[in-house]
Formats: sequence, structure tokens, C-alpha cells
Amino acid sequence: MSTNARSSSFNEASSEFRQHLPDLSIPRFTISKNQDAYEYADDFKKNHVPPWLHNLTETWKDLLQEPFTGVTTDGNLIPDLYKSENMGVSVRTICTAANKVLDLCTPEQKQKLQYPVNAREWRAWSNPEFLLRPFGLRLEDLPEDLATSILAVLEASFSPEGYQKALAAMRINHFLGEVCQVPKIMNKYSYNFLLFGEPSAQRAWGYVLYGHHLCLSVFFRGMYMIVSPTFTGAEPNIIDDGPGAGTEILHTEGKLGLQLMQSLPQQTKDQAQIFKLMRDPGMLQSGDLKVDRWNQDDQRHLCGAFRDNRIVPYEGTKVADMSSDQQQLILDIVEQFVLYLPQQAREMRKEQVRKHFSETWFCWIGGYGDHDPFYFRIQSPVIICEFDHHSGVFLTNKEPAKFHTHTIVRSPNGGDYGNAIRPEDERLM
Repeated sequence: MSTNARSSSFNEASSEFRQHLPDLSIPRFTISKNQDAYEYADDFKKNHVPPWLHNLTETWKDLLQEPFTGVTTDGNLIPDLYKSENMGVSVRTICTAANKVLDLCTPEQKQKLQYPVNAREWRAWSNPEFLLRPFGLRLEDLPEDLATSILAVLEASFSPEGYQKALAAMRINHFLGEVCQVPKIMNKYSYNFLLFGEPSAQRAWGYVLYGHHLCLSVFFRGMYMIVSPTFTGAEPNIIDDGPGAGTEILHTEGKLGLQLMQSLPQQTKDQAQIFKLMRDPGMLQSGDLKVDRWNQDDQRHLCGAFRDNRIVPYEGTKVADMSSDQQQLILDIVEQFVLYLPQQAREMRKEQVRKHFSETWFCWIGGYGDHDPFYFRIQSPVIICEFDHHSGVFLTNKEPAKFHTHTIVRSPNGGDYGNAIRPEDERLM
């Protein structure tokens, strides 16, 4: 399949979301269109609707109380995988942008915004539209100059292309809010921002931004930077109308993943394809949401919100057994998943991944035809990249479709939130 044909298939599949627009006359939308984010969340907490998500959020409460260790393959951390090094990050520029936010805050806002550098709130992010934990400052509640100064912190931190990726996720969230007529629940500013520690060119500090389909954990120590965990998603993953028409997100990751899978020899395809169906009877679905292989919110991905300590065994086929061209595709996919990092830091991160190719695995769920929805995961001691096509949450498709995408990055073995390189007294709770 050519690159142009693959691109066309993704764009066509994304545009199909118009066939699955919701009925806005049902109570779900007639009620929520008049609610703000806080009223909407209060309704959820009171009425437990949808029940499957309420059950999951109860599990999240338990998971958050666990001391942080990190994602592993067997419950045992591999030590000494991460080191504090000069990644060429313009940390002084980022500190200046963060300090401008603090300067614009009232004392009350500053108190809401800042947390100790090892605070558990690092781990309290979540990606549904429900504002379950209103920590930090919510951008839509702020004066425009303060909200844009927070975005300026992201812009100073990220590569230009990574910053545009974040803006695209926020823009598409706004678009979905317009399509569903719930603009006070989903808009370009429906995100919370938390600052940990004091912005510093030497000491550990960082920030988290989280909301519907965009959750970014950004840690600095000197000129070392890691953006992990991240959750970037979209429903739909394309804007086909209005001021943002033409915006698309997460297509490249999907095209490259499909290209890699289709390029594998049949025997390797069979090894990589751990389940043939997107909700396969072979997936553990016991009702214990801490360990199940599938649930209605996460669906196939394993390392989302509150899964900081999950045990995720290797599955699929080894990257070391792939051809050099296929291994390059692995790095090209990783590039898209770590796109938020500035260029030098991104190249160093990819080199770290490459050095662990002998311990890197690739797995696949679903079909691998041009129009099939799918899941894939790249997993090594130093990175996990998950890509998943989902069924509808606001759109009505009951089966996974290419116009609803979730992606996740984790740094296993304690690398998330920069924990592996923190001083002992600044480790996460």
C-alpha cells in the first residue's frame, strides 16, 4: 500500500464520523448543554451515569493511593535506565514563561496552582471530559492573559510541531463541543494546569496539563526533560468544517503503524497479532477493573490514567528480529509519540529507545487491512507507546473506528514524571 493511498484511507475513515452524529434531543445533551464543567461533574458524581465510567473512577481512587513505583513487565523495577543529562533544553526560557504565569496570578490563584514537587497530584490526571479532580487552575475560568500565558509555557517547553499537536487536540475538543452543543464542557480551554515546585534552571520542577483527550506531564531537572506520561486523543480526529477545518491529529502514527504491520512477513504478523478481534473473547474481562484486559473506557490500552504501577508483560514479536527498514519505522513511530520534546531531546530519547531494541516488542490487535481499526503497542524497558482506535463516546459508533483515536506514552521502570532521576527527598508519593 502506498503512502498516499494509506493517507487517503485514514482521511476518508476520519471523515466518516458524520454518519455517527448523536441525537442532540436526548436528555444527555439537552441537560448538559446548559451545564458548566462543575455542574456536569457534580451530576456524574450524584447519579453515577454512565455506570461503567463511575465504576472505573472508583477503581482509580484505589489506584491513586498506591505508592508510586512505575509500570513494569513483572512487578520488578529495572534500575539505572535513566540518567540526568544535558538534553539541550532551553530551561531558562521555560522558567521565564512559568514565572510570568505566577506573576499574573492573584495570591489565591497561586495557592491553587502550586504544589510540592513530590505531590501526589502529579498522578491525578484523567482524560474523560468529566472534571473529577479540579486541581490547579482551569484555563476557561481565567482571564485571557493568564490563560494564554499558560499556553506560552507549553510553547516554550515543546518543539514547534509538538506545540501544534497539543493545540490541535484542544482545537478538536472545542470542535466536538460545538458539534454536541456542549461548549461549556468541551472547549479549547477546558483543561487544568498544575505547577510543581519552583521553576528553576537547576532543581527539579514541572507541570501537568490535563483535560479531555489531552494530558501532559512535563518534568525538568536542569537541562533534562521528560514528557511522560502523556495521553493524546481525538473524537473525531479531523475537523471538516468551520474555522479549524483541515485540522487532523494522530493520523501519522496510525499510518506508520499500519505500514509496519503490513510490511511484516506473515509468520511475524501472526506473532505480532495477539488478538484478532478488537474485543476478543480471549481478553480478560472478569469485572475486576484493576487487572482486566478490556474495559469500556480504556478499551484495549493498558497504561492510561491511574495505571502508574501496572504490570504489562511483553507481547507480540521482537523488534530485534525485524529488518533495518522495519526498525526505522519503529523509530519513526516513536518520533511521533514523543513529538512534544524539543528536537535535541527528542533525538536523545529515540537513541535511548534504539539502544534497547534487543528488549523491545511490538504487538497488534485487530485486523491489518487498509480500512480496519486496530491497536498496537511498542514496549521496551524505557518506553511504552500505545495506539488505539475506539468506539464512540459522543459519536454513536458502537464498534471501534478510525475517527476516534487514543495514544499513550509511558516511561516504564520509574521513568514517568522523571521519578527515576529525582533526588530521594523529591520522589513521588
